[in-house]
Amino acid sequence: MSDTATRIPEDIKTAMRAKDTVALNALRALKSALMNAAIEKGNLSIVLDESEVLAVIRKQIKQRVDSCEQFENAGRPELAATEKTEIEILSRYLPAAPGEEELLAMVEQAVADTGAIGKADMGKVMKRAQELVEGRADGKLLSAAVMKRLS
Repeated sequence: MSDTATRIPEDIKTAMRAKDTVALNALRALKSALMNAAIEKGNLSIVLDESEVLAVIRKQIKQRVDSCEQFENAGRPELAATEKTEIEILSRYLPAAPGEEELLAMVEQAVADTGAIGKADMGKVMKRAQELVEGRADGKLLSAAVMKRLS
């Protein structure tokens, strides 16, 4: 089992002891999402690797970002604040994002590895760049950097 996946049950216990309902709700939802991902992969006893766990965490964060926008548009700032807090809690499980210079270096490496020369090669470059980044960067940010480089 991945390090991140083993930390979650311990953090749930810690949130229970601290009576932190927001963290508890976020972590329980994350644990449930991880269980669902394991079931989708085959059955509940399947162990997800670290990259799969991080993908589930990113998906949970994205859902909360979308919810936050919806709550703000509906004039419910208290619910939006709860979602923002949950985003912060879940973000603790993600590895540090690469800096701009490091990201550009990875994009350059991906372009060199694939031999890309124009926008038509964007798919190949994105695939290689995602492998190099190892899920540490947001897909939109990575896509923008690749598009800028291939322009």
